[in-house]
Amino acid sequence: RKKMGLLLLLLICQCAINSVKTHNVSKPNIILLMADDLGIGDLGCYGNKTLRTPNIDRLAEEGVTLTQHIAASPLCTPSRAAFLTGRYPVRSGMAAFSRVGVFLFSASSGGLPSEEITFSRLLKQKGYATALIGKWHLGMNCESSNDFCHHPLSHGFDYFYGLPVTNFRDCKPGQGSVFLKGIQKSLVIPIQITGITLVSLAMVQYIGLLKVPFQALGYFLLIITISLVVLIIFFYHFRHLNCFLMRDHQIIQQPMSYENLTQRLTKEAMQFIERNTDTPFLLVLSYLHVHTALYASEDFKGKSKHGLYGDAVEEMDWSVGQVLDVLEKHNLSDKTLVYFTSDQGAHVEEISRAGEVHGGYNGIYKGGKSTNWEGGIRVPGLLRWPGVVQAGASVDEPTSNMDIFPTIAKLADAQLPSDRIIDGHDLLPLLQGKVTRSKHEFLFHYCNAYLNAVRWHPGNSESVWKVFFFTPNFSPEDSNGCYDSHVCFCHGGFITRHDPPLLFDLSTDPEEKVPLTPETESRFYEILRVVHQAVDNHTRSLHAVPNQLSWDNLLWKPWLQLCCSSLFQSCHCDSESGGSSLQMH
Repeated sequence: RKKMGLLLLLLICQCAINSVKTHNVSKPNIILLMADDLGIGDLGCYGNKTLRTPNIDRLAEEGVTLTQHIAASPLCTPSRAAFLTGRYPVRSGMAAFSRVGVFLFSASSGGLPSEEITFSRLLKQKGYATALIGKWHLGMNCESSNDFCHHPLSHGFDYFYGLPVTNFRDCKPGQGSVFLKGIQKSLVIPIQITGITLVSLAMVQYIGLLKVPFQALGYFLLIITISLVVLIIFFYHFRHLNCFLMRDHQIIQQPMSYENLTQRLTKEAMQFIERNTDTPFLLVLSYLHVHTALYASEDFKGKSKHGLYGDAVEEMDWSVGQVLDVLEKHNLSDKTLVYFTSDQGAHVEEISRAGEVHGGYNGIYKGGKSTNWEGGIRVPGLLRWPGVVQAGASVDEPTSNMDIFPTIAKLADAQLPSDRIIDGHDLLPLLQGKVTRSKHEFLFHYCNAYLNAVRWHPGNSESVWKVFFFTPNFSPEDSNGCYDSHVCFCHGGFITRHDPPLLFDLSTDPEEKVPLTPETESRFYEILRVVHQAVDNHTRSLHAVPNQLSWDNLLWKPWLQLCCSSLFQSCHCDSESGGSSLQMH
């Protein structure tokens, strides 16, 4: 009887332990930290020796480092759409056929469609408190300035504090403009044509060859003048119209101030965690660092070895440390999965007007933001969950930022949508060391809406083949980017098509230096055959959807403009100034 009683007691204890383990692994808190334009070579845990990132490195020491973590796109808007939905951006219409691949204005009508299911929506349905703090860049309104059809709160977030578009150079006085060069190039030909037309009409009128009604000429001149005036006014007020902070649906600072901005974002994140210590929560902290315009608070300015860029990286690392500290303070570390990444690689062409490098470092990898060379899409991928995922482990298998969707959906006990293709895969078996191979046999690399390259990791091989159908034309030719145009483009004279496609084996040539040939790779044509078959299968899985980045959806529409005062008062308000900032440690 004593033995039976003891056995029963042990059984009850084991059940209780299993119950606790199951509870811990089920419905953890989720914190997703996303940098903007951070290079994989900017972090100590990925080999940087001069930038100080101890808090981000701590995630690597206490968790898993993904060394072949791939962004679904090398541009902000499509990459973030893929991240939130677990799907290639071309499936949701968030990939452009035009030259412009991201949203530029707060009053554009395009955005992440309401039909798309985000991980925030799934987790909210499972009782999670959900918040997005920082950059959004996935649209705002559809038909009126207050329908908020694309707003974070319409996509499953309970709380939003941040920037609806992105951090442009134009947002910070004295930092130049990302539009000026493009506008100058775009307007030169139309102005020349208009000028030549007007002079020609005046001449034929003077000679008497043709009678041009002065009224028609007047209307034509009036339209041209009004268009130019609107354009000049818009770009003169660009900062007020597009660079502002919101809390939920309300504008709280227009234009946005950079003073203690990272501290304010961090404070909001910490307060959200402290409001939800007894509730499972999802926090997406989407940093403005290190997209230009670069900025850093006084506590970090001039402290790094890499100018303002390094200061910004080190300030972001401080913020990550603050978030980790608040988890420890409330005994939440063991109950929280923390993920750190960047939306794409470093923007290598970013150089200030003073000649200072304002772009990051992509390590050994070629190219950068806007390209599907490894430097544009291979990003940091760090995941920490003490006691659940391996500590100090490294995974060299191909993984994607689309994998976060199914991973956290499963942890929240949420059902994946069955009416659509989810391109991501659950990462937990890899993170726990239960499997050693990624489920991604193929990854498709899009340049906007154009299929640019394919990665193939055969199940029976260590090779990672990468096939390029076209590559961007770098300018200057011997450089590592498209410096003449500031970013690389995806079609026409901006690219070189390859037939046969370029082939690399990333397992032996991660720098993509030497394309393989039929002479240097005996399976050359067999590899291309398999990849072409995979492309055919993938293409058949795509369905026509409205293009959210069409010119119509990209253009500024005055009736969609968010303004906290009025357009005549230059859209100015500030309920943020005078707020307390976090103490530096």
